[in-house]
Amino acid sequence: MRWKKARRSDNLVDARGTGGGIGGKGLGIGGIVLIVVIGLLSGQDPLQILGQIGGQLIEQQATPTQNRAPSAEQSEQVEFVRAILGDTEDTWQALFAASGSQYQEPRLILFEGGVKSACGFASSAVGPFYCPGDQQVYLDLQFFREMEQRFAAAGDFAQAYVIAHEIGHHVQTLLGVSAKVNQARRSGQRVEGDGGLLVRQELQADCLAGLWAHHAQKRHAWLEPGDLEEALNAAAAIGDDRLQKQSRGQVVPDAFTHGTSEQRVRWFRAGFESGDIARCDTFKAARL
Repeated sequence: MRWKKARRSDNLVDARGTGGGIGGKGLGIGGIVLIVVIGLLSGQDPLQILGQIGGQLIEQQATPTQNRAPSAEQSEQVEFVRAILGDTEDTWQALFAASGSQYQEPRLILFEGGVKSACGFASSAVGPFYCPGDQQVYLDLQFFREMEQRFAAAGDFAQAYVIAHEIGHHVQTLLGVSAKVNQARRSGQRVEGDGGLLVRQELQADCLAGLWAHHAQKRHAWLEPGDLEEALNAAAAIGDDRLQKQSRGQVVPDAFTHGTSEQRVRWFRAGFESGDIARCDTFKAARL
């Protein structure tokens, strides 16, 4: 992926080693998957469970991560994130302007170990996330290493897909999609499960990530052979069915929150091949 000539965003905040995060090893992706599954099956909110774990981590680690000089690899990773973030800004600025509205750029916070946001405390174990409360994306770069080591989802375009997916959630917030899903949850409607609103929201974010990739490729022609396969492989690696199979040995569709591997691949591809946001309306789709 030829990203090095891309414009860098000014909206990245590197909070690593500043005391804004909590140092130390998190639960890992396997642990977080198990917590989510247990929480959904027991009727508990997985985010509340993770928040409690986060509080314990804070108590156990009184000393924040010490400042240290980043390695050359880490510095390049930061530049990569800034480049992808900048390109998502260019894409969504143009698409919003074409529809007569203005895109509000989110900030992306780099942290390590754990972080506090308007959505509460989150351990690195939750992976990258978007908080609508402060309209910021949070990312621990260690997640990219876990993608490669645990799920064989390596490559710069796979990492770009992850960032673009979280930016997709920001787009949903600006379009009012997230508010409608949250309102349904508050009213007591079940939003989890195969075909549920939460799955539809996540699959739409996958489609929006693919839409960004379409327009980025159209502007820069920066994809190289194998890049698209990297993103599709990453989408498949983090499907609900595959993660559940790995963590508990069976698939529980009623506990789905993000969609199956096949669904995630298909919706990313729908955005990538069409470049049309109208093709990303997962909420009206009869077949996910």
